[in-house]
Amino acid sequence: MCHNLGVTDPLGVKTIPGLPTLIPRALLFGNPDRIHPQLSPDGRYLAFLAPDSRDVLQVFLRMLETGAEKVLTRDSKRGLRAFFWTYEPDILIYLQDSDGDENFHVFRVDVRSGDTRDLTPFPGIRAQVVALEPRIPRHLLIALNKEDARKHDVYRLNLTDGSIAFDTANPGNVVAWLADAKLEIRAAMASLPDGGHEIWVRDQQTAAWRAVRRWNPDDEGDLVDWSEDGKTLYLLSSEGADTKRLISIDPDGAGERVLAGDPQNDVNSVLFDPRRRIPLAVGIYREKLVWRAVEPGLDPDLRAVSDAQGGECQIMLGDLDGRLWLLAYANDAGPIQYHLFDRRERRAQFLFSQRPQLEKLRLVPIMPAALRARDGLPLHGYLTLPVGREPASLPTVLLVHGGPWARDRWGFNPMVQWLANRGYAVLQINFRGSTGYGKAFLNAGNREWAGKMHDDLIDGVDWLVGRGIADRRRVAIMGASYGGYAALVGLTFTPEVFCCGVDIVGPSNIVTLVQTIPPYWQPLRAAFARRLGVVETDESFMKSRSPLFRADRVRAPLLIAQGAHDPRVKRAESDQMVAAMRSAGKPVDYWVYEDEGHGFARPENRMHFYAQAEAFLARYLGGRCEPEGPIANHSANRC
Repeated sequence: MCHNLGVTDPLGVKTIPGLPTLIPRALLFGNPDRIHPQLSPDGRYLAFLAPDSRDVLQVFLRMLETGAEKVLTRDSKRGLRAFFWTYEPDILIYLQDSDGDENFHVFRVDVRSGDTRDLTPFPGIRAQVVALEPRIPRHLLIALNKEDARKHDVYRLNLTDGSIAFDTANPGNVVAWLADAKLEIRAAMASLPDGGHEIWVRDQQTAAWRAVRRWNPDDEGDLVDWSEDGKTLYLLSSEGADTKRLISIDPDGAGERVLAGDPQNDVNSVLFDPRRRIPLAVGIYREKLVWRAVEPGLDPDLRAVSDAQGGECQIMLGDLDGRLWLLAYANDAGPIQYHLFDRRERRAQFLFSQRPQLEKLRLVPIMPAALRARDGLPLHGYLTLPVGREPASLPTVLLVHGGPWARDRWGFNPMVQWLANRGYAVLQINFRGSTGYGKAFLNAGNREWAGKMHDDLIDGVDWLVGRGIADRRRVAIMGASYGGYAALVGLTFTPEVFCCGVDIVGPSNIVTLVQTIPPYWQPLRAAFARRLGVVETDESFMKSRSPLFRADRVRAPLLIAQGAHDPRVKRAESDQMVAAMRSAGKPVDYWVYEDEGHGFARPENRMHFYAQAEAFLARYLGGRCEPEGPIANHSANRC
């Protein structure tokens, strides 16, 4: 039960004198006002996602010349998350799955007529977009696991009549494809039995594949693109260095060039010109995202973009001519704001804010944090402190990112702002195994689930307690996916540290996690074996790192939330943890969302879950809490 004392603010939520307004959960976890703008290649239209009258995210269209807007799609329930303009005039495509099963289909929308069509109407398949090419606008390359659920072959799709034709066979270990300027598959990245990868190329569609790079299991890399003449291949690669750099290679062996890199941090993204087929700039994530020019003469554009507004800027290509860029400015204490940048005039025009109502409220800054693990490894992360409270002996939430081969970033984070607003310090640690800090840091997490990866999290808690900021008796651990697993590990491996835990779609048994991965993850099994263990030979070790078998050691209350259709972390992972805890007489609250997968897409379900989590945290940490109130149409069942 939530208790609030004080007066009612203009938003209708009670406040405590001296503390900031209690921000309603609906403003943080409801659907955004507008998000993910994309400019059509001809520069006439701006498409974006926004909720319709039923609060379902749809693709909307704005005609830039007149400003007129209309809704393009009619998704009935789940809402859309991913869409792309094609190079065929007035045609865009979007992806959608069913109740979170991640079996995405590709849909075509005609922006003039509104006609919508499923281009991949095959039961049980998962479609992936491989390539579009402005020189061949009517066709699209997609990958389907239609013939074998374990692998994705490439198909050529006609956007005009919807016909589909087989293009390139996957021998079974290809994890990424790359097309050239003729829209022909000419490069592939293939996984190897030892966990490494090879880069394959072929001179033309009918030629045999040959390997031009072999990366050992410690190396990291990605395909980027081909040059216009098809004689230069662009890659991200850590071969010969600790961090991923942008390189260009001659597939015929004439050499390679390092185009951009950083000694401490990986190249995170590449801004690539689709018409000229050249890299323009790279994004490198340090404490914040920074851009570095690759094309000579681009520095003035990057400086103008940086000066247009404070915070961190994500650059997205706009029209095909390269005159217009879309910019997403992220701030830690405010919602994302989108601008249209004219490179000729070097002027940015405001488009819209992701959540404009939040601009009226007091959000809190997110501060970069640095410390050392117990074995001396440098660790980085972020610390957020609540407003209106002395930064001493605070109730604290250790918020753990998923992946685990991902990382926390600076910028607006609804979950962080929610926790801080409720009165909690929030600590995010990029533990070993997180990405972005080079391959040595990433590989330091191999076989360290519930080992040194968890030690890093505990070292972060000790660091915060040692500075007098956190109250050691009131520290919670919370996260989704790997973060959910970390919450289970926290309560079972280090039960003395945490007063409660929140697990969202987290695995409880590493053995069953690996045994039940989706069939199309088959090429990734070697990497899983290297990072987690081999089930056939390491089962006892993997079980020793699994919270399921330590359920009897739990001392603190636990809240678990699970999507019924999760293809990555099956519902059985949560079911078995709940059964083990209840068998041991341990406290656990368990909610299953019947129309969700690996996370919660529908706003009704997000609102329901965060209401449960807020009341749970208030009960054991003592923070502020907004009453739950009625929430219609959620799919949660208490189990």
